[in-house]
Amino acid sequence: MQIYDVFNGDADGICALIQLRLAEPADTTLITGVKRDIALAQRVPAGEPARVNILDISLDKNREAVDELLAAGCSVFYVDHHFPGEELPDSPNFTALINTQPTTCTSLLVDQYLGGRFHNWAIAAAFGDNLNAVGEALAAEAGLSSDQAEALKTLGVCINYNGYGASVEDLHFHPADVYRECVKFEDPLELINSAPGAWQQLRDGYEADMAQGQAAPVLSETASSLVVKLPDEAWARRVSGVLGNELANRNPGKACAIITGKADNTHLVSIRAPLNNRSGADEVARQFATGGGRKAAAGINSLPADQLDEFLSVFAAFWA
Repeated sequence: MQIYDVFNGDADGICALIQLRLAEPADTTLITGVKRDIALAQRVPAGEPARVNILDISLDKNREAVDELLAAGCSVFYVDHHFPGEELPDSPNFTALINTQPTTCTSLLVDQYLGGRFHNWAIAAAFGDNLNAVGEALAAEAGLSSDQAEALKTLGVCINYNGYGASVEDLHFHPADVYRECVKFEDPLELINSAPGAWQQLRDGYEADMAQGQAAPVLSETASSLVVKLPDEAWARRVSGVLGNELANRNPGKACAIITGKADNTHLVSIRAPLNNRSGADEVARQFATGGGRKAAAGINSLPADQLDEFLSVFAAFWA
């Protein structure tokens, strides 16, 4: 039977699949894309029964396609931490591990499912998903040194950074290729120690883009919110998500947003809830047509220019 692995192109989606395939090697068809490309289940052919694993994309945004797959006789294994909708599919062929708590992520759910067999990949993913306190606690419990924990953090952040862009052409590497390279290593520390050229290229790209991002102008700031503006350029699209995480870490009492210009006169928006109150980002995002995400981090794929002021007003008021 054909197997499809459908996964978000960020660190969490990639590291979740790495763990599953290290535990159960298989020749599968990979379906992924940039981080914000979450309507991925519809790419799975629904013409004949298949095994479909779906990782780190909202069931709410993929429900119609999932229902079609189940109706076609497919078995669906769904692991995620985003808003799933009001109810899960009622089918014996549907198995779900879904937890929307802001202190977990898809890779941590897979880690629990597998009994911690490839724990360091889950730790790297936690760091990549900006769950720094969780990652640090797990690293300490696992007996990792501070240098090892920092190495996993850097890897997770860089894999996550690579997922951001308007299209795969913006990225340094296609997320499927990142997965293929990483799954060669049972322990991400082995990857880091071997220092392959692709890893060095990704790390250098991250550092260069972050340097530009940290100089971005502030568009709006209040006692409880911070919004910065990035231009319509590839480096800006790449850095938008990780810059949002960095701003959130530097301003734990503030909600942070990155507004990135787009060629069609709309804006790409990355939203981070305050670190001391990791909730509400998805509620703000869903007030706009192309918005969605999870409690701690969310986004709007295409915010019309004439709705920018409305967004800034909603954003500033939500956590005030």
